[in-house]
This record gives sequence, C-alpha cells and structure tokens, in this order.
Amino acid sequence: MNQTQVANQPAHQGATDRKDLWWLEPTLVAIGFGIFIIYGTFRAWENQYYEIGAYLSPFYSPKLPISIFGLSPAFLILWIPGGFRATCYYYRKAYYRAYFQDPPACTVSHWGGDKYCGESGFPLIFQNVHRYFFYLATLVLMVLWYDVVQAFFPDGHFGVSAVSLIMLTNVILLSGYSGGCHACRHLVGGRLNSFSKDEGAKSQFKIWEFVTKLNKHHMAWAWFSLFSVGFTDFYIRQVACGAFPELRLF
Repeated sequence: MNQTQVANQPAHQGATDRKDLWWLEPTLVAIGFGIFIIYGTFRAWENQYYEIGAYLSPFYSPKLPISIFGLSPAFLILWIPGGFRATCYYYRKAYYRAYFQDPPACTVSHWGGDKYCGESGFPLIFQNVHRYFFYLATLVLMVLWYDVVQAFFPDGHFGVSAVSLIMLTNVILLSGYSGGCHACRHLVGGRLNSFSKDEGAKSQFKIWEFVTKLNKHHMAWAWFSLFSVGFTDFYIRQVACGAFPELRLF
C-alpha cells in the first residue's frame, strides 16, 4: 500500500500495513517535548535561582532588569529561542507527527486525507517567519557565548568549574544547531548560482559546505541542544539554591 492509497482511503486514524514500531518515534518525541515544555514553563514562573556569581541560566539570558505585567524576565526572552525551534523544519515534522498526528508516520492514514495544502494557508503560513527567528536567536546565542566567557572568569581571573564547562558545552551544541539551520545554510550560500565565479564565491562555498555538514545531523543537534539548555538551567538552579556544590576544578 503506497502513501497515496492510504491518504485516499476512508480508513481510521493510524491505519497502515506497516509492521514495525512506527508509533514509537512520535510517542518519544511527544514525551520529550512535553517534559521540556513543562520544565521550561515552571522555571519561567519560578523566577528565582537562575543566577549565582558569574553564572547565569540560559533561560534568563540576556539578563533583563525589567518585567512586563509582573511576568518573569524569562518570558521576555524564551519566546525567541522557542519561536526559532517551533518554526524549525525538523521540529515541524516532529511535533506535527507527535501532537497533531498529521500524519503520524509515512504510509499511515491521517485525518484530512488528500486535503493537505502545505503551509500556504492560515495559520501554518506563519511558519515562514523561521528565518527572522534565526536572526533573533543568533543575537541571543552571542549573548550566551559572552556568558560563558564570564563564567570562566568569575573573579576576574581564569578558572574552571563544573558549571562553566556545562555552559560551554551548551553553547557549542546550540551553535551546532543554529549553524546547521536551513535558514543559515541559505544565508551563507543558498542565494548564489555559482560557487566558482570568483575567489569570494569560493570562500563562501567553504562556509556553505561546513554548514551543510552540520545540517546533515540537524536532528541530533536539535535534540542534544534542547537537552543541554534544559540541563544547564537545572544545574545552575541546583547550585544557586545550594543543592549542588559549585565544584571548582581550578
């Protein structure tokens, strides 16, 4: 049974001839996203234990001294990386399958059948703002790199701690995720018709080629960076509230 037949048949949701565990991936995605969303919302509402010394949680960076309508500053920040991920090409596929079941997997029937019209109508047309979220998320990422530098100089002198290493790992993974983004790939070379017309184009090709290598593993970068940003916030929170020691290495 091919995908066209499945889409046109009046079958119930999830009907398929597939014998493998096709439902496992969307189930795990739904659980993973759900845990992160619940934790991130809790931390934004908690509005404490996000800073200790030179260490600042990525949920609250850049540090804003203001709030609107009494909301935590995190709400003024998280909409940027949240929007970047929500409009990401990989994440779209992941949560369309996990939460909307449309479709739940390849060659599995879904509601709507052949009426799917892509992302050209309301409200999915707003997914096209992804490139603009990429620009905003890049600015936030630059601030996170600055935070890492600060973390390695907590007293004005170079030092290494468990927190600074975790923060460094986090920004590396976030950079891999952002750097492999389709919007970034288009920005650095997707607009060129030829990579060999001059030396500038050849240099740009090398950058495009590197970004393409990151893009090949975009799903892995997406999940590892999602885990790392949550874990970084969790670890800083535990240190800030005294549950974990700072663990300075030198």
